[in-house]
Amino acid sequence: MEVINGEWIMEGLDWDDESCIHSADELLEVVERVGFLPLFANTVPGFSVECMTAPECWWCGNAEVDPWEWRVALTRTGKVAYGKFFGNRAGFVSKKWFPDFANFRRDGYDFDARYDDGKADYRQKLIMDLFIPNGMDLDKVKKQDLARHGCAQALMTYEMKEKAGFGKGGEKNFDGVCAKLQMMGYLVAKDFRPRLNKQGESFGWSVAEMTLPEYLWGYDFVTKRYGDKPETSLEKIIKQIQKHFDADEKTLRKVLK
Repeated sequence: MEVINGEWIMEGLDWDDESCIHSADELLEVVERVGFLPLFANTVPGFSVECMTAPECWWCGNAEVDPWEWRVALTRTGKVAYGKFFGNRAGFVSKKWFPDFANFRRDGYDFDARYDDGKADYRQKLIMDLFIPNGMDLDKVKKQDLARHGCAQALMTYEMKEKAGFGKGGEKNFDGVCAKLQMMGYLVAKDFRPRLNKQGESFGWSVAEMTLPEYLWGYDFVTKRYGDKPETSLEKIIKQIQKHFDADEKTLRKVLK
């Protein structure tokens, strides 16, 4: 996507092109096969949902053919992670490849260990504390522990902003801090739901409900590559993407970092 004369111009394919993706099911198959897929165009030709779909279908209001709405359908399958994973921009990572993604992006750190070593700031901790009881190992957290400590498995982004003390008179840059946690592999979207006004009527775009990948797939699964060097995971990811897209390693490293 680029701006030309003040107008957003989408890349993509003709609807009748045999390579064009026409449904959420087709997109899910691509994400599971490739492992990684940004939502919007980037420096790797063809490596995005935007480049694989018909431009006129975006934000058309028909959830069956609108790629923007497919992100909701894919998130609800539990088979992929969705979040701001590529240069603070949205995209997908398959469940199969998420352990390598997490190991690479987290540098082998659980969040509490990262914070204790001074590699995460206090605003990130304000958000993560909404999900992890203070002082408790994430691999031992049970649902009853969350309730007892006032934490949750999943929260809407506007709930997170309020509960973590961001907004008017509080901490700044909630969106940026939240995006950073997604980039590091600590937060993913679990669902999307509309906001409701005082009359109980929905308005605007659906809002993301965020969670920890450990709550989706289990701590042992998400962290099973922690024994590998982060660089090893990155090299595996690059080779996997190169099986499907023509991109040199230098370009892919920029897109992935």
